[in-house]
Amino acid sequence: MLKKIFLPAVLIFLAYAFWQSSDFTEIAAGIALFMFGMLCLEDGFKAFTGGTLEALLRASTDRLWKSLAFGMGSTTLMQSSSLVSLITVSFVSSQMITLAAGIGIIMGANIGTTTGAWLIAGLGLKVDIAAYAMPVLVFGMVFLMQKSKTHKGIGYLMLGFAFLFLGIHFMKEGFESFQQTFDLSEYGMTGFAGLIVFTLIGMAVTVIMQSSHATLLIIITALSTGQVSYENALALAIGANLGSTVTIVLGSIASNLGGKRLAASHVLFNVVTAAFAIVFIGQLAWSVDQLAHFLGIRQDDFLLKLALFHTLFNVIGVLLLMPFVPKLEAWLMTYIQFKPKGMEQPLYLVPQALETSATAVNAVKMEVRHLFDNAYGLLAHGLSLRRATIDSDESLSDAVKYTRRIFPIDVEDLYEAKIKSLHNEIVMFIADAQQRESTGTAPEQLYHLRQASRDIVESVKGMKHLHKNLAQYGLSNHLAVRERYDQIRIHLAEVLRELRQLLNGDVDDVNHLSLDALRVSSQKARKKLIDELDEMIRHRRISASIATSIMNDEAYVTDIVNNLIDALSILLNEPDQEAVDSLHLDEQELSELTGE
Repeated sequence: MLKKIFLPAVLIFLAYAFWQSSDFTEIAAGIALFMFGMLCLEDGFKAFTGGTLEALLRASTDRLWKSLAFGMGSTTLMQSSSLVSLITVSFVSSQMITLAAGIGIIMGANIGTTTGAWLIAGLGLKVDIAAYAMPVLVFGMVFLMQKSKTHKGIGYLMLGFAFLFLGIHFMKEGFESFQQTFDLSEYGMTGFAGLIVFTLIGMAVTVIMQSSHATLLIIITALSTGQVSYENALALAIGANLGSTVTIVLGSIASNLGGKRLAASHVLFNVVTAAFAIVFIGQLAWSVDQLAHFLGIRQDDFLLKLALFHTLFNVIGVLLLMPFVPKLEAWLMTYIQFKPKGMEQPLYLVPQALETSATAVNAVKMEVRHLFDNAYGLLAHGLSLRRATIDSDESLSDAVKYTRRIFPIDVEDLYEAKIKSLHNEIVMFIADAQQRESTGTAPEQLYHLRQASRDIVESVKGMKHLHKNLAQYGLSNHLAVRERYDQIRIHLAEVLRELRQLLNGDVDDVNHLSLDALRVSSQKARKKLIDELDEMIRHRRISASIATSIMNDEAYVTDIVNNLIDALSILLNEPDQEAVDSLHLDEQELSELTGE
């Protein structure tokens, strides 16, 4: 209900405020231009995140100081701690960097975001930057109209900076005009009460605007025109830091456990930093005065002193928490646990099914099929293919060839929610059934079904390893590498399609030689890929390290295929298991058929 009325209420308030005050209109326009400039900057940098940023991130997080430096540098360059934070959440979620490295980047980003205050206070309000914005705006539009993704990215960056400059200009003009008709400084508060109230105001403004940079622009511009006192501006800056945690918290909602832990660390860091700044506000203000004198900043230059304060308490926060990052990581991993909302529940393992051995076996068999269906969907998405694509008659080669992105799924979370939880329920149910039925064929059938369940689980574990390299190399610019991973994806997708067809067909028409034929074709596909890799290595078309990764991934695929075939062999089991087993090809026969 509140969400439904929030937007109309904001629009009505803005319309009334625009009607009442042209000065407010100019200030609001400046804020809007500034925030639009930040969005353009984010779009511009996203155009270059297809490889460069990711490669830099992976290479810059093996030490805490490197993570800090990366966070500071990237935020200073992008002028968007939100973008850096959200990218970091995605990398921690996909386990491409450790939680400790992510914490380091977030702490560095907090320091990097202070450079915006220096730029606004030191340059934006003292130079007619609107004059520089105009040509940048024109050049940016020219680049944006080009077809090249790189050119468009440059265009967005130039437009972003141009709109940032224009936003600062309009904010400055608006507050200067506002000063002549209304004096906000009359509502200033001193002492501890003022510190708390203005901290909360700064936090609220940042939460609403989703940008600590925009909040700092408002604070600095208002301070420059005397609308807020220096003392209240310090409190507003503390609040802006606290409010910035909301963005990463919102970004972590759809992420996995790693992303949520990183968001928690960000909140903890900003709360500790803000608490320190509030408790020692007097000492910090004195330190700012001393540093300002040392740096040659005038005693009455409150704009630069505010920027210095903002930097100082963030740096102190980093220094306070740096020694505890390993312990913080361990604490977060120990105490922040959750069960995903999508935790799979068994469909057939009801207590009533335990009444007879036949109903127990049938319930377990149906539940293992349910588990297979979940694994099938997870494996399909792990290959960045939709279930509907594999289920259809669509060309799998074309579907793989025209892949534009690797699905950003978290295999670990899906495994926990959709596979492991269901497997646990199957194992527990079988244990209960075996306690009730210790004779006859039921215990043996249940044993084989438990093995099938375990085989399915093992196949998904293989995808956990495979997906990491698919995310890194699946869309590689190196044609030979891309083609090999395309082969791997097509190979597994074809197996999934055939297994699905076998499982959904009439059991009477399916014999286990069908599964052996599938195993033979899988072995041939593997042998073909290995032979091609050997030739590429000999002709230096691919590095040995990349070839090794591809071989390892093909081994994972082989294990996935074998486990799925073994599971399906049990699910399609005929009554005379001994007779069926006699038809199976052994390892020697498989090797002879594949020419190995």
